[in-house]
Order: sequence, then C-alpha cells, then structure tokens
Amino acid sequence: MDIPRPTSALHPGSPPELTPTEQEVLEEYERLADNMKKLASLLDTLASNPTVEILDGLRELERKTSLVFTLLKASVYSIVLQQEMGWGGGGDQQQQQQQHQEGDHYDDDDDDDDE
Repeated sequence: MDIPRPTSALHPGSPPELTPTEQEVLEEYERLADNMKKLASLLDTLASNPTVEILDGLRELERKTSLVFTLLKASVYSIVLQQEMGWGGGGDQQQQQQQHQEGDHYDDDDDDDDE
C-alpha cells in the first residue's frame, strides 16, 4: 500500500527526502493501520455473531447466578422466620410479666363501672 507523500516546498514536483528512520516509522504506521482495520473487522464480526462457547458460558453463568439468588432468598427468609418465631413465642410472655410487675394489668370489672 503506497502512502501519498507530500511534495517538497523547494521542489514542487519531487517527493521529499526521508531519512531511513523516518521511512521505517512511516512503514510501521502503515502496518499498524492495517492491523487496526483487521482487528476492527474481526471485532465487528464477533460482536454480531457470538460463538457457541460464549453462549454456553453465559447460560452456565445464568444458572449459577439464579441458584445463588435462590439460596440467598431462602437464607433471608429463614432468618426472618426465626426472628418472628423468637419474638412471637417469648415476646408475649415477657410483656405480660413486665405489665404485671408494673401493675398495668387490666381487670374485667373496671370495664363494667363505666356503664
């Protein structure tokens, strides 16, 4: 692939004189540009047509993620259930004992005096 070269200001029709290092740099840039075009084309192809291995890997990851989510929900539910059972079982007895000690228990006869 030939790169169009600018003409010299002193000699309008002739190409400029390049040092060997400048010529090597220009050739390297040309190879780099070609490689970047090939890479862009390959990435575009891969992005539009995912491979079977990638799809299988994503399916496996989805299954594992779903399993972890289910186990997490079950663990949270178990903790909440244990807390509710702890509060429901012993909580009422403790509250009644505390009210009795403070003298805040209710008599049924007090309700009849209002009539």
